[in-house]
Amino acid sequence: MTTIKIITDSSCDLPEMIVDEIGIDIVPLSVHFGEECMPPDMKLADFYARMKKESVLPKTSSPAPQLFLAEYQKTQVDQDILVISLSSALSSTYHHAVMAKEMLLEEGFAGRIEIIDSKTTSLGLGVLVYKAAKMAEANVPFEKIVEVIKQAVKTSGTFFFLDTLENVIKGGRLDRVRGAVASVLNIKLLMKGSEEGTIEVIEKIRGTQQALKRLITKIGDTQHDFDKDVIAVAHCNCEDRAREVLNQLLDKYPFRKVLFSNMGTVIGTYAGEGGVLIAY
Repeated sequence: MTTIKIITDSSCDLPEMIVDEIGIDIVPLSVHFGEECMPPDMKLADFYARMKKESVLPKTSSPAPQLFLAEYQKTQVDQDILVISLSSALSSTYHHAVMAKEMLLEEGFAGRIEIIDSKTTSLGLGVLVYKAAKMAEANVPFEKIVEVIKQAVKTSGTFFFLDTLENVIKGGRLDRVRGAVASVLNIKLLMKGSEEGTIEVIEKIRGTQQALKRLITKIGDTQHDFDKDVIAVAHCNCEDRAREVLNQLLDKYPFRKVLFSNMGTVIGTYAGEGGVLIAY
């Protein structure tokens, strides 16, 4: 057991095998179709099929402060707590984690606890959590891990490719008429996480292959020590497409470590089937 307990939320999309390997704890967000809460173990193919049939998007809910507090209270004697959360610009998850921190301190918690707003989501968050956990495993001091991760929040990047505009339309971020025209023209959206932690459209490109090629180019436009860095690819129920993107990335840029996963129900709700995310 390390002397640091690392906690994140279920929007991080880290594969279960990696979660077990690095020993982190996950506080779940919930996803609802109407009044029906989706089970945590729902098959993602079933989720995307259900979402296609529904006229409105499912709703996502951030964990209540009490859920974070319950996780904090599992801390062992002499352990410190580091929480890295979904962007506060996208969810109240970060604020609930902070509220739970105040509750914990009122109970007399004697250790150190730090809550970091990742300003990103999905495997963008997952990369930060992975780096923190590996440092904790190597017995890097708590203050140094916090410093490194806060700096990584500023230098990391998350890019999205959206294959379908249906979820953007259902979510009210694009009106149906413009969406229909864009769909007929086979327009794909490239998006990125902003410095403020929002998700913004950066390009509209005609055709899937052109859009994916541009997505890969975006990674090359950034500065990396490839042999030291982690690259992450997440997909919305389109593994073959995502693996092709990953292979092309690795042909160009020799990243040290790769994280690869299917996007979970929280972020998949907004990205829609066929979407691909790249984070570093």
